[in-house]
Amino acid sequence: MAVYLTIVVANAGGYVDKLIETEIRMNVAMAIKEDPTLRGYTEEQKMSLIESQVKTQLKMKGLDKPFFIRSLYHLRNALTLDLGTAMWMTSDSGSMKVKNIILERLPLTILLFTTATVLIFFINLFLGLKLSQKYGSFLDKLIVYLSPLSTIPGWFYGIFLLLIFYSWLHILPHGGFMDFPPPPTLWEKILSVIKHMILPLSAWLISSIFVGTYSERNFFLIYSTEDYVEVARAKGLPQKDVERKYILRPALPPIITSFALSVISSWMGAIITEHIFSWPGLGMVLSQAIGMFDAPVIIGVTVIYAYLLAGTVLLLDFIYAIIDPRVRI
Repeated sequence: MAVYLTIVVANAGGYVDKLIETEIRMNVAMAIKEDPTLRGYTEEQKMSLIESQVKTQLKMKGLDKPFFIRSLYHLRNALTLDLGTAMWMTSDSGSMKVKNIILERLPLTILLFTTATVLIFFINLFLGLKLSQKYGSFLDKLIVYLSPLSTIPGWFYGIFLLLIFYSWLHILPHGGFMDFPPPPTLWEKILSVIKHMILPLSAWLISSIFVGTYSERNFFLIYSTEDYVEVARAKGLPQKDVERKYILRPALPPIITSFALSVISSWMGAIITEHIFSWPGLGMVLSQAIGMFDAPVIIGVTVIYAYLLAGTVLLLDFIYAIIDPRVRI
């Protein structure tokens, strides 16, 4: 049911197909009116030819059937992971299969944005836990004052970082995935990729770290004031044991949930950030697909995301049962 709803939403209830039909009609009409071999045709004959070719193309793409029937076909293909063929887009290798287009870009998105998500998560977790134990300190107040800066999106910081480190200092590349031409050895290729990741990673870190740390700090402050934590401190347990056993462990389920959902979201990429840094990830693919009304690619990306989300929720149920004995599967 969730997959079917995802398909309906991704297709805007059939509106995307209507746009595609309109584009097909316009392209056919333009092609026939500009065809010099049809100059002798009357307007009625041209209109008849246009309707005939439009019907043929709609039938080829399956758009001659009602949306409900088309949505069932989409659902069958999604359940069998047959994502079909793109209407206009191709992969870098020239394939029009949606699966190939997505799989070609997905690893690059995971490399950049999942790395950023993991770094941000552990930094926020560590700083939030420490600040909750040093409530009111200078660093605690500094994080509170700086947290509004996180309302600025990462791509905005990315523009400033490009101006400083690329345009002014000339020490980091402006974008892309790797130097061109590619370095000859594997080690040099790895260093080249890391060099290209520095600016987008930094932009996301700057945008997320203050409010993330502030949020975690407040979260741990709530657990730090529980009676069992005060009792543990009164018993003279080391501070590290109190943090690990009595504060961090009870807070693990919501922390793991937040982390898992953040990782899944990172696999969708970030359209504007990828454009600014010319990072050839899934966000760029989705942006191009939306611009070209390539419905199979849009639906394919959305369906893959729905599968990942459903798998993550299922996995979280097992993890909850492991870390919290009160939870039963």
